[in-house]
Amino acid sequence: MSHAGGSAVAAIALGSNMESSFGDREANLEEAVRLIRPLGEVTAVSSFYDTEPVGFLEQPRFLNAALLLKTVVEPLVLLRELLMVERVMGRDRARAVAKGPRVIDLDLLFYVDSDGRQVVMNSDELVLPHPEMQERRFVLEPLEEVAPEMVHPVLGLTVREMLQGLMSRFLIH
Repeated sequence: MSHAGGSAVAAIALGSNMESSFGDREANLEEAVRLIRPLGEVTAVSSFYDTEPVGFLEQPRFLNAALLLKTVVEPLVLLRELLMVERVMGRDRARAVAKGPRVIDLDLLFYVDSDGRQVVMNSDELVLPHPEMQERRFVLEPLEEVAPEMVHPVLGLTVREMLQGLMSRFLIH
């Protein structure tokens, strides 16, 4: 499947669990989407999901979402732009508690190039696809809403299959 105009498609996860100068968690996600728009064409934004914190538990609940961005920006440059959006919104990754409260969290999950190929990358700065996404319901649920058939290039599973697999591990048989 090739993309019109030689553009790629990036899947991006969004999360927020703090109030900021933009407002509440929902306002933070909306502001992040607004700041991402200049990087391409936002073709889909999921519903917002209210979720429990993972890892560092002593913090407020998160609001999570996913979006699809049609873009000509290369993956590494896109990641740097997403980190810039975080900084503009008041997040300082260097000073923050790992997995702690944040105004905004943006993660590049998938990147499908203009030829329709999933980019697999492993550098100090960027790992694609996102290395922990298949274990995170708060990532997979919103992503499944906007890209259920997107395939994880390493696992060979669609987003829907990864979510179903994750959910089935938590069901009592």
